[in-house]
Amino acid sequence: MKKVLRFLLLWTLLPFLEVNNTYAQRTEDALNEPARLFRVYWDDDYFNYTGKGTDQAYTDGTRFELFYTKRRPSRFFVDRAMPKAGDSSVNIYGWGLVQLMLTPNHIARPDFQPNDYPWSGALFATHTLFSYNQRKKYDVQTEIDLGVTGPASLAGQTQDFVHQLIHYQRPKGWNNQFGNGFVLNINFAAEKQFMSYHQFIEVIGGAQVFAGTAMNGMNAFSLVRIGKMEPYFNGFMKQYSSSAHRNKVQFYFVFKPQVNWMLSSALVQGGINSSTPEEIINKNGVAVTERYHPMSHIIYTFAFGPVLVMGHFTISSLQTSSSAWMKGLYDQTFGNVSLYYSW
Repeated sequence: MKKVLRFLLLWTLLPFLEVNNTYAQRTEDALNEPARLFRVYWDDDYFNYTGKGTDQAYTDGTRFELFYTKRRPSRFFVDRAMPKAGDSSVNIYGWGLVQLMLTPNHIARPDFQPNDYPWSGALFATHTLFSYNQRKKYDVQTEIDLGVTGPASLAGQTQDFVHQLIHYQRPKGWNNQFGNGFVLNINFAAEKQFMSYHQFIEVIGGAQVFAGTAMNGMNAFSLVRIGKMEPYFNGFMKQYSSSAHRNKVQFYFVFKPQVNWMLSSALVQGGINSSTPEEIINKNGVAVTERYHPMSHIIYTFAFGPVLVMGHFTISSLQTSSSAWMKGLYDQTFGNVSLYYSW
């Protein structure tokens, strides 16, 4: 009789034991998930899949960023103001430092080159929140930028130092860059999954709006991921890291066509109240003032490339082709190499 009672008691408690085991496993998995991720992000036009690197137009963009999660809601008033993707969202915060550079094609010339891209640089700190809704498959992303454009960005010194270090031709025209300007920009993006197939293919659509002293405009894009990968809306950390209880290796390809509607850009027009380089020349006895070309308001881009995730380490390599950023000038291609480490 005692054996029968024990069996009935065990049979009655079995569902609760299974729930507890499942909860314990999920809790253990959550504790083993990385809480921090460091990214080194490097755009450069010398990175080219065809092997024909250049040093012109958007020539360099470098980002150093630390992303992290919080077990409790943030008390920082900026974090509290940033929009979230629902009450149970996966929220990834980040701080970073960014430097951007534009140069003309002939960087060894010290003279003003009005019929090419300008000498231009920006340096700013950035604070981000990527908020993912795993159940409804959407996210909202907010970025706040604060910094400077012009000589204060140290773009000229950085490029000269790197070129001297690698024994490459020295840039000599940074005295033709725009004057100093102030950067305060807010960028907001939203993404939504349209289709997926067995965690092998994901099709996502998105849009972004940016406003401030650096850039004003919006864009629309689609993001296609194909390969062995974690679901995109499980969060930024899982896109670029693998836990011990899941696949340790992810390998997938990214394809991202995008159309941008630009109202203004300090990189190609100069910042607010910043000086603009110009030159007065004599044409047939008439004094003519030459300035840089006006910016293009519609810009098309297409990016693609592989991502390899191996436990705590990730490397990605993307190639981007873009239509001209300024009217009457040339299209451009630049590459990106990014390294990630999570813990």
